[in-house]
Amino acid sequence: MRTILVTGSAGFIGYHLAQLLLDEGFRVVGYDGMTDYYDVRIKQRRHQMLLQNPHFSAFEGMLEDFDTLHTLALAEQPDVIIHLAAQAGVRYSLENPRAYVDANLTGTFNVMECARALGVDHLLMASTSSVYGANTDMPFAETQKCDTPLTLYAATKKANEAMAHSYAHLWNLPTTMFRFFTVYGPWGRPDMALFKFTRGILEGAPIEIYNDGEMYRDFTYVADLVRGIRLLVDTPPMRPETPEDIAQGDSLSPVAPFRVVNIGNGEKVRLLDFVTAIEEECGRAAIRNYLPIQPGDVPATWADTSLLQSLTGYRPQTGFREGVARFVAWYREYYGV
Repeated sequence: MRTILVTGSAGFIGYHLAQLLLDEGFRVVGYDGMTDYYDVRIKQRRHQMLLQNPHFSAFEGMLEDFDTLHTLALAEQPDVIIHLAAQAGVRYSLENPRAYVDANLTGTFNVMECARALGVDHLLMASTSSVYGANTDMPFAETQKCDTPLTLYAATKKANEAMAHSYAHLWNLPTTMFRFFTVYGPWGRPDMALFKFTRGILEGAPIEIYNDGEMYRDFTYVADLVRGIRLLVDTPPMRPETPEDIAQGDSLSPVAPFRVVNIGNGEKVRLLDFVTAIEEECGRAAIRNYLPIQPGDVPATWADTSLLQSLTGYRPQTGFREGVARFVAWYREYYGV
């Protein structure tokens, strides 16, 4: 039984990924800081669900605490590390930038040091579509330059990619960075749009819609996302012998076993259409408070997922209406609405 260490295992994506890995016969070691960026109770509930499987173990600690993380990694000897834990949230990076430096830079460095010390088969780490920043050539492809981040959150994730490339090159450490696009679904984060919109509509409270709703997002259903990560686990990059060995469209580094992969739905959806789908599932109209675009927001995201498909044969395809229906059903059950 192979062992996978998942950081951020009590998080939205970490919970779904850990569940999938357990279902497929892996032993999963979860590590989570249980920070109070949002309601800790939902994080605790996710871990409680996972602990029903005897092959899951949960440990609490901060990414910045190298000694705790390193001791755990040496004791558990994971074959693969999947690093999802981070200080998330684009807008929160305007309020508390230091949290992003501590968790996303120092914390990710600590994870890479553990991977180097163990010589894991594969290190996979979460990045974000936010690294595309001010890019306007869409759909976004992994081979595009990403030198115009619009928030500190995006900048820390771009720095993570650069840090990981150096470790892959220096220590021959197979590393895959995956760039998430707007992820949603059951057990989602309360600070994200779908959660806030659903709560507001069901409670009859106003919802805030930025840029008058004229924004486009590549909404990616969480089950599709974690399936993509699971398949990438079995596709560690190999350092090419020559640059000519790199296929067209592949982000594989010419000097390291390192690759960046988009995981998105491959479809841009207008925010107003997303809100309408939520209204239909909730059975009532939203009280819409239209606001200007916020600092750091981008008007559109849209993923080119051809590299993921060529590597794994898989392409996310859950439509946003189906995904919204599943989330609203979960929300009603979880909160007894």
